Amino acid sequence: MKNIAILASGSGSNAEEIVKYFADSKKGKVALIASNKKDAFVLERAKKLQIPHFTFSKSELESGELVQKLQEAKIDWVILAGFLLKIPSNLIQAFSDRIINIHPALLPKYGGKGMYGMHVHHAVKNAGDQESGITIHLVNEHYDEGKIIFQAAVPVSAEDSPEDIAAKVHKLEYKYFPNVIESLL
Repeated sequence: MKNIAILASGSGSNAEEIVKYFADSKKGKVALIASNKKDAFVLERAKKLQIPHFTFSKSELESGELVQKLQEAKIDWVILAGFLLKIPSNLIQAFSDRIINIHPALLPKYGGKGMYGMHVHHAVKNAGDQESGITIHLVNEHYDEGKIIFQAAVPVSAEDSPEDIAAKVHKLEYKYFPNVIESLL
């Protein structure tokens, strides 16, 4: 049984889906949820789901204190679910090829610093793209450039608003992210 840590900066809807998915899994379990934001709703979800949780600062992330906490908790895999800070090399080295991120676009399009959440969906709309989707990838030292593990697409029509695109992409996230994580364990 593999121990999973989820890092999130926002509401935590993907984190909740992952926790629920792994509740009956024999391959892994969500052992903790951590956030870099004290007011992130993901922490409320963690309380409700009875998952150990904590917050950490950017300096704790960069100094290696977070790595130490994850190792003390015997974490095997780190999942980024709406986590907005760049992952430092100390975390990447400690969990080499065991950090997974989900991006709300079909990388390499619309990746990189500042491309998250609604920023991505506005970019897709403004470009007039006819499809969008999700990319699940390993994390390396560069934003959204790690090895792609899985992609899924949805059609985008000219009438779709950025909010419509976001709703379509969220459905893909909930459907595929937990399954892909389990396949990697």
